[in-house]
Amino acid sequence: MNDALALVERTDERWYEAELCRLMAEALITKSDGLYAEGWLRRALETAQKQGARFWELRAATSMARLWRDRGKGADARDLLAPIYGGFTEGFDTCDLKEAAALLAELA
Repeated sequence: MNDALALVERTDERWYEAELCRLMAEALITKSDGLYAEGWLRRALETAQKQGARFWELRAATSMARLWRDRGKGADARDLLAPIYGGFTEGFDTCDLKEAAALLAELA
């Protein structure tokens, strides 16, 4: 993962940067380093938003919402994820949108 992020920096090819940041966060979460993971998720969200990459934004928001839910911050998780999910008008049969919908239902 670090090599891929270094390649992004070296080549300035950033189309996958948000997802790489999200994946870095997910790896840290599995190692119980949620605080450091949150920083990577914020970077993933910011990058996706700057790029207008709504799919990557949804994935990052879903990961962040899951992390916040696990920390007892369900309202914050819902407030983050709901408007991003609500911006989609199609693709509701995809795994990512199904996962986001299930998480929102859990947070309701």
